[in-house]
Amino acid sequence: MIKIVGLGPGAKEAITIGTLEVLKNSDKIYLRTEKHPTVQFLREYGIKFETYDHKYEQGENFDQVYESIADDLINKELQYGNIVYAVPGHPLVAEKSVNLLIHLCKKKGIETEIFTAVSFIDVLMESLKIDPIEGIKVIDAFDMKGQVLDKRVGTIITQVYDKFIASEVKLALMQYYPDDSEVYFVRAAGVKGLESIRKMPLYEIDRQEDIDYLTSIYIPKNLEVRKDFNDLLDIISVLRSEDGCPWDKEQTHESIKKCLIEECYEVLEAIDEKDDDKLIEELGDVLLQIVFHSQIGKEEGFFNINDVVECICKKMIDRHPHVFGNIDLNTSEQVLVNWDKIKKKEQGLTSYTEELKHVPKNLPALMRAEKIQKKAAKVGFDWDKVEDAMDKVLEEYYEVKNVYKGKERVKIVEEIGDLIFASVNIARFLDINPEFALNYTIEKFIKRFAYIEEKAKSKGVDMINMTLEQMDDLWEEAKVKN
Repeated sequence: MIKIVGLGPGAKEAITIGTLEVLKNSDKIYLRTEKHPTVQFLREYGIKFETYDHKYEQGENFDQVYESIADDLINKELQYGNIVYAVPGHPLVAEKSVNLLIHLCKKKGIETEIFTAVSFIDVLMESLKIDPIEGIKVIDAFDMKGQVLDKRVGTIITQVYDKFIASEVKLALMQYYPDDSEVYFVRAAGVKGLESIRKMPLYEIDRQEDIDYLTSIYIPKNLEVRKDFNDLLDIISVLRSEDGCPWDKEQTHESIKKCLIEECYEVLEAIDEKDDDKLIEELGDVLLQIVFHSQIGKEEGFFNINDVVECICKKMIDRHPHVFGNIDLNTSEQVLVNWDKIKKKEQGLTSYTEELKHVPKNLPALMRAEKIQKKAAKVGFDWDKVEDAMDKVLEEYYEVKNVYKGKERVKIVEEIGDLIFASVNIARFLDINPEFALNYTIEKFIKRFAYIEEKAKSKGVDMINMTLEQMDDLWEEAKVKN
């Protein structure tokens, strides 16, 4: 049997009578570490023990150290029968070596008994006057990346062993909390003569000189710090509630669907302008649309934001088997080919025509044309060279010329469409985004038009009163300047 005991947070008063009795009446006692204030008290009691501090010199990381300790304890139990394993604090609070040991013992059929103890959380709550009913989250400093921070509960970061770890913790916290958020630096909580609790801004936690294995960081519950995703969900829920906004309450998926397109284009504009502040704002507007649709779905009982997140997470994992699975793909081209295969399977597309039809009809026409042409080209339905595509533009131009004076409106629309479609083909061959090219021309047109108007105003003339010849002359001037 392995008896697992906790030595408490460091004060000798915190050692339980049960733990002390186990230690006094056992011959084979193993401490994870002797770097703990209570150990001196054990020596004074004449309790003999061995420690695993040497394991920390041998392992490359803490996981290896704890696995090595657990393995050795199993061997010690097989050799001696009854042994005791003692750890700081409570055996089941932030003590990975104990979790590993219990798991191994279950596999090997070795009996374990855990003796209750005072944890560092108990004394920390006492020192800070925290009521856990308001919510407490405990995070291992070595697992910051795997945790979700939440301002709605108090958060304890434990095992902040040194300045390097404190710096890593600070950087992780500053991804969520403002850098001047009020936090508590806690060292040796509950240990008289050693305890130190200091309030400070978050950015200072790694500048403390007394950081060691007894250090923790406490971030109080604070609903007033920056807004997070849950706040956005709550806001939209309130706006759609009975006492919310009349306009917001009236909206449906159909009534706001164009808003999403508009907001996406504003994001593109912010990117083109290289304006980060504007990009933040516009991405927020896009996120608003997603949450708004999700709230409507929740109210109608069909889906909610969790379904949306679950769906996209699954899709990203499924479409990246070279990252999350066991497929080897080494180039972007290989990734795109495999992506298309997976996408086609997901969407149940069984023919090339179905792939073309699956390109969304609500896309801007130039973008949709380019996508459809690319899909057709993948099966070889394409021109051999760009000159052939240019000849096709000339052919379509003459077909427009032949029908534009006619009365068959449908025929004119058809031929104009053919001409534009053929022009998109040239852009695709030359690896030019047709949307970008057309928008570039539109901006150029606006600049030249503005030049004409400014010149006219400088002469006291309204453009509407100018002749086309006069405007053409100014247009040629504008071409030289723009």
